[in-house]
Amino acid sequence: MADATTLEHPAAGAPAPWKPRFNPWIVALTVTLATFMEVLDTSIANVALPHIAGGLSASTDEATWVLTSYLVANAIILPVSAWLSVLMGRKRYYMTCVVIFTLSSFLCGLAPSLSFLVLFRIIQGLGGGGLATSEQAILADTFSPEKRGMAFAIYGMAVVMAPAVGPTLGGWITDNYSWRWIFYLNVPVGIISLYLTHKIVEDPPYMKTERKKILNNSLDFIGLALISVGIGCLQIVLDKGQEQDWFDSPWIISLSIVAVVTIVWFVFNELKHSNPILDVRLLGRRNFAMAVFMMFILGMVLFATTVLIPQFLQVLMGYSAQTAGQALSVGAIVLVVLMPLVGRLVSRIDARYMIAFGFSATALALWHMTSINTQIDFRTAMMFRVYQTMGIGFIFIPINTISYVGLPQNKSNQVAGMTNLARNLGGSIGIAMLSTWVVRLSQKHQAMLAAHTSSGDPLFTQRIEGLARSLTAQGVPANRATAQAYTIIGHTISGQAATLAYVDVISIGAVLFICLAPLAFLMQKPPKGVKAAAAH
Repeated sequence: MADATTLEHPAAGAPAPWKPRFNPWIVALTVTLATFMEVLDTSIANVALPHIAGGLSASTDEATWVLTSYLVANAIILPVSAWLSVLMGRKRYYMTCVVIFTLSSFLCGLAPSLSFLVLFRIIQGLGGGGLATSEQAILADTFSPEKRGMAFAIYGMAVVMAPAVGPTLGGWITDNYSWRWIFYLNVPVGIISLYLTHKIVEDPPYMKTERKKILNNSLDFIGLALISVGIGCLQIVLDKGQEQDWFDSPWIISLSIVAVVTIVWFVFNELKHSNPILDVRLLGRRNFAMAVFMMFILGMVLFATTVLIPQFLQVLMGYSAQTAGQALSVGAIVLVVLMPLVGRLVSRIDARYMIAFGFSATALALWHMTSINTQIDFRTAMMFRVYQTMGIGFIFIPINTISYVGLPQNKSNQVAGMTNLARNLGGSIGIAMLSTWVVRLSQKHQAMLAAHTSSGDPLFTQRIEGLARSLTAQGVPANRATAQAYTIIGHTISGQAATLAYVDVISIGAVLFICLAPLAFLMQKPPKGVKAAAAH
């Protein structure tokens, strides 16, 4: 590695560092617009599923393919986005993604049947998958290393806020208008984004050199096919596994085998190929490997908890989807305030300390959340999320910033693609694990609680008799009061079992995060005087 003096003062005759024509902050706001729209779309349709099913004469199970199809297409395009952005030119690729996403959103709104809607959602997912990775790479190249933390703060607000706002906005639109408007909403935003991108965003000079390298080498068509099949199958398994009872389903087993074989084959293919779709060799660098791993874990907990709180409020406490979604909204506002602060600090404080603090703070927030029960009020549920977001803000930006340390500038697209892929796959796995564990642990706790409901248990008998007397006093006939008492006890046991399951899952998350805190110090600290992107 070159010394600090060389890095900060280029040799005489060396070309000056590239700078964009427009103010970097205008560039950041321009590309964040479409990314926010895309990430929002991953969650906004969730609450509209019953309306979509009813409007298109489909069952609720069939309507879930509206979500699955988008996630699968999104997951397939993510790992190849870095390669495509170099092949096509990053600005052209980004604008192409905006066009595809906007046009397919309009078609989703017009869809006359579920089959057409699923088809248009697949196209929408392919367009949307390239937006976040392209934005992150654009920000990395547009901003100087010392200002990159603030740039990633804007990016972080879009990525973390959108899933929190989605359920509330989706619920409001479907309640007051039509589910079709959750898709039409993207059209004006997409048009504005396309115009601004055309006028403001530009590719750095090195992109032309990288494109020539790709065109002068054999294209990795085998890698492209393998990663598309592997990630697609994996995403379907994660999304449909719990619904199909996992490995009791032959087609889930088949898809799992295909996913494992093709992904392993893909990795070996990329290691040998001179022009890989995904440069997995970058994982040989300790800092980058740790950043990808931590982003994967962050995705697991971030997406799982985004689902967990509204799910608990809806299933066990009877909240509407819109009201349950609002419990996440204040946390999103906290992030809006916190992200710029973290963005400033990351250029002044060792990122490893910030990551360790973030994981520790989030672990404490999750541990506090283990006090969750069906008697909590809305404010308590809201504060659970606020405490989590305070810690997450100190993780997201430092990880994104440190992932570029020591890597050459021409790897910006690969860094963005791999960290986004890690976060999204982590999110899919986190949601799948949450859904499975809640169901399995609820059954376990229900069996344990039910063991104390035999007629030979004096406390249980006393409770039944007390409830029956209370119901009789309220006018319920004596011959029905006892039966209703048993029903009430059954519902109580079911609710308690589910609550205990949620507490178990939250506890696992807390333990996982506190164990990750010291791992931040396995990363290498950049030498004094060397900026975060010194190797550029």
